[in-house]
Amino acid sequence: MGNKKTNKSELTLQFHAKKMLSDYVTAVTWSPDGKTLAVCSAAGEVMLAKVGAVNELSLQPLQTATDKSADCLSFSSDSQFLAAGGQDGKVRIWRADSGELIADLDNQRIWVDKLAWSPNCNQLAFSMGRCVQVWNAEEDVVEVTLNFDSSSILDLAWHPVVKYLAVSGYQGVKVWNGEDWDEDPHVLSVPSATGAISWDTSGQYLACGNMDNTLIVNEWGSSQPWVMQGFPGKVRELAWSDKTNSLGAPLLAASSSQGISVWERDADERVGWEGWALEVHENVVNAIAFEPTTFLLASASADGQVCLWYEAEQLLQILKGAEGGFSCLAWHPDGQFLAAGGGGGELLVWSKSMRGKGFGRR
Repeated sequence: MGNKKTNKSELTLQFHAKKMLSDYVTAVTWSPDGKTLAVCSAAGEVMLAKVGAVNELSLQPLQTATDKSADCLSFSSDSQFLAAGGQDGKVRIWRADSGELIADLDNQRIWVDKLAWSPNCNQLAFSMGRCVQVWNAEEDVVEVTLNFDSSSILDLAWHPVVKYLAVSGYQGVKVWNGEDWDEDPHVLSVPSATGAISWDTSGQYLACGNMDNTLIVNEWGSSQPWVMQGFPGKVRELAWSDKTNSLGAPLLAASSSQGISVWERDADERVGWEGWALEVHENVVNAIAFEPTTFLLASASADGQVCLWYEAEQLLQILKGAEGGFSCLAWHPDGQFLAAGGGGGELLVWSKSMRGKGFGRR
């Protein structure tokens, strides 16, 4: 699958810094340029963090506690803007360099729990009940409202290459063409509802985690998706590696309840995707993510453990520091740092060990 010659000691992480927010950390994300970490909480706090030397982590508040949770964060692809949404129904956009609030979009008290910037231009998509709105940062205008119709929006994801926007909910996924929003969306049907969705970094595959305990992988342009079954509950989280195997295909990780499965494209078309289980966590897995350009997988659980999985197969290291459990995590774009949020308001950052050359150094 991958290069097994890497010294495992070079992959380990060491504690770097810790800060506390006033409530459950709902999301963490790094800017694409790697200069800034953003974090938000169930108290409504939104903050920017700068990571310095060991034990140095400075926080800049963009929004203080409001008693209404902030639930989702996204940086624009040029790292210029940070957007946040939450329980108060508003989408707020700041300039990441100055912290200046440049837009405050009111969603009429509809909880905004999904938002994402386009990877190709400064357009922000966000959930609004049964609709998705797309806001254009250059023109400061909502340029389109897309109606999902059959249910509230459960997830949304931009295609990484072309201007497609995938939106999930009851009975599957709809994919709109951003070059012509008026065009009817492409529909990927499921018999139940689709929650988490994720494109791989090339845009060849769209993974769909479903409420009927199945995982579907659609190869874009193919009419025959692969269906994986046997999960203990709904598939909650998805993560693609941006490194590929000998077939040129990425790995896909999926979490369901306290278990994680990893899937690899098989050379035999009749097999499709072959999976294996990673079983250590004792409570719900809330977040999974591959380190950039590697098969090193991190998983964060309500059991208070962040686990690192070598080649997405073997348990390498367990990180702790959030007694009430971990809620979210995010890798730095060059893999040098891993940030995670906790149920008690903890924001923890680990860095690559100085032993050896360091797997995450480019």
